[in-house]
Amino acid sequence: MSDPTAADAVPLRLVSEPAEGTPAAPVPDDGLTPRQRDTLARLGARRAERPTFPAELAAELRALLEDEVAGPASALPDGATLFVNKHALATIHACEARWHAEDQDPAFAVSPPVVRGAVAHKAIELGINRRPGTPLPPPADLVDAAMESLERSEQWMAEWLRTCPDDERAEVRGHAIARVTAYDEVWPPLESRWRPATEVKVRTDLAGGRVTLSGRVDLAIGRAEGRTAGKVIVDFKTGGPALAHRDDLRFYALVETLRLGVPPRAVATSYLESGDLHVEEVTVGGLEAAAARVVDGASRMVAIRHHDHPPVARPSPLCRWCRARPGCPTGQAYLDERDAADDAW
Repeated sequence: MSDPTAADAVPLRLVSEPAEGTPAAPVPDDGLTPRQRDTLARLGARRAERPTFPAELAAELRALLEDEVAGPASALPDGATLFVNKHALATIHACEARWHAEDQDPAFAVSPPVVRGAVAHKAIELGINRRPGTPLPPPADLVDAAMESLERSEQWMAEWLRTCPDDERAEVRGHAIARVTAYDEVWPPLESRWRPATEVKVRTDLAGGRVTLSGRVDLAIGRAEGRTAGKVIVDFKTGGPALAHRDDLRFYALVETLRLGVPPRAVATSYLESGDLHVEEVTVGGLEAAAARVVDGASRMVAIRHHDHPPVARPSPLCRWCRARPGCPTGQAYLDERDAADDAW
């Protein structure tokens, strides 16, 4: 094998590198990295490119939902309300047994992995909402400000942050700084004219308030103009892609449509670790599919919670972290088979 360090070695040439004598394409002097510029390009749209939806779309979707959830709503006990969010829908469709276990004991253990995501989201929120013209603090300063703010709040992690051991606090801080840094490297600065809004609560009531669809949007950009869609809804993720992530965003798009009367233009999942951005244009078909998923999920929740319908266990890798695992033979058998297969390798 020849020595690649030899003086006569052929230099590496990138595929996109122009041939000698060919002027290179001009690079915009905007201070953005290629990934930041790509994020901006994929989320933006000129007014002429934005879709206009039928005026009756929201009313038709609401009528469809009202008609379909009437059955589950009528089966609720007097005074009971069914709250449906993206986590409940994702869980009931993935594994009814897991949903049932969480429904019976909604409290969860506060731990560093749980808290660090909330701290990172708060730090990103503080960075996005800085007063225009003020310099953006480094990620570590944003995380420190976020942790101090959350300690003073009434949120579920406040007591944990005030009393946790120094080592666990340092672990949360380190992971949160890494996530905020990843966000800064992937996302360009958001201009105020784009109307960025973070941690936006959305909800709509059905069946006279007996069924409530609700959620909290990580980031919303833009706004509708009349019946022309302009808003983009973004969810931040730190892991890898999953089909449920698209369903989550379609649910948000449905609630937004019912709330405002016009759908978002697009929904997107931003995977901070990889820098990938999955963008999906909002369509009437996607909204109808989201509505059908809501009805199916709500029907299952009511049947299991109030009418002793036995929940179906559907095993998956998530069984390893499921609170129902100790009393679930289906999940135990699935994990045993996976462990045996790993040992065989």
